[in-house]
Amino acid sequence: MKTNRRKFISSALAGGIATAAVPFSSCNREAGALNTQNDIDSRDERLKEIIKKPLLKKELFSSPVIIESVELLKYENSYLCRVRSIDGAEGISVAHGDMNVFYPIFINRVQPFFIGKDARDLDLILERILFFRLNFRLNGIALGIPLATVEFAVLDMLGHIANKSMGQLVGEIHNREVPFYVATEFRELPLEEHFARIRDAVAQYDVNALKIKIGYMHYGTTDIHYAGLPGKSEKLIPLVREHYGDDMYLYADSNGYYDAEGAVKIGRLLEEYNYSYFEEPVMFDHFEEIKKVSDTLSIPIANGEQDHSFTNFRWLIANDAIDVVQPDNYYFGGMIRSVKVARMAEAFGKTFIPHMSGGGLGYIYNSHIVSVCPNAGLHHEFKGFGTHVPFECPTSPLKIVDGKIKVPSGPGTGVLIDPEFIKKHRLLTA
Repeated sequence: MKTNRRKFISSALAGGIATAAVPFSSCNREAGALNTQNDIDSRDERLKEIIKKPLLKKELFSSPVIIESVELLKYENSYLCRVRSIDGAEGISVAHGDMNVFYPIFINRVQPFFIGKDARDLDLILERILFFRLNFRLNGIALGIPLATVEFAVLDMLGHIANKSMGQLVGEIHNREVPFYVATEFRELPLEEHFARIRDAVAQYDVNALKIKIGYMHYGTTDIHYAGLPGKSEKLIPLVREHYGDDMYLYADSNGYYDAEGAVKIGRLLEEYNYSYFEEPVMFDHFEEIKKVSDTLSIPIANGEQDHSFTNFRWLIANDAIDVVQPDNYYFGGMIRSVKVARMAEAFGKTFIPHMSGGGLGYIYNSHIVSVCPNAGLHHEFKGFGTHVPFECPTSPLKIVDGKIKVPSGPGTGVLIDPEFIKKHRLLTA
């Protein structure tokens, strides 16, 4: 039986982690749901209003929480952010691994903007730093990673003040457990070795969902092939399904490898073998091609990992070009911005499955983001427990049981980083 959009969203509602009903607007593409430009403009105006609404629950704090210091700490290849208020409250976050490239932006452009601000105005701070101070000069992950790093630390601090989890600071908890899929790579390898690596990765965890990579590397590499690669994806897609059978949820990601024609061709094969969605079938910002692929195929289309703009998501949602939104928890600038994309998607019956980048505590930050989204998908990205950060979590074993991890419910991030590890770090200055 072929996968289709209605089946995908119906499955998410019936058997997924969310309980709130979501309308099926995104399933009406075949019926011509968007007949006029007025329809699109109306959807876009609604999306703009969603973006404007603050998420942080300011009412949880009876008095201002003035940020006194924002510190970037380094030990070997580890980066931490520590935020303190003038009243002595403290929050800490673990930076993305690429902070070793972007720390000058953090120190010289992002860090100073937070000093002296009331942390209760975090929504407004994020908006101002993006749209009025830096967006004309910096964009993408170069700004998103430093911004997310500070935001996670501020939310950790506010969570300790209010005795609330990160999720409770910005919404209601819909999902106390998050189901994961195993995310695999290996596409540069010949077919036999690629498939063997997939089997080894899945065997490590108690999961029933898997994402494979198809195509070769990224956009613009269609002329590069190693031995055994031409035609490999066309063989891998049925091979994985035949090995795991019908009970395994399968997803496929091409990281924008194909053009529209190639994406439709490989998408037909994904449909034949009942894959649940096709991620980044073409380059992430080739919007017309994304819509062309989406309108042609019945398999749900996912996009957004590389994105850094609300405007881009607005276009894709307003024009009904995607079914799954996937902002990255670091690249897109943190929790608040990611959850706003989820709210936009929810308004039009679309699914939210955020991308997870980086090691450290990335999967924990992602679980908090997913916890507050009623339109969260059936499974979410997991790249293993490997981390350089020693920590404890009093409220969750952080182990995959029956495919799921319990979301930490303690204040802030809900984890306690080893104080001795923090002490090893030294302050980075301009």
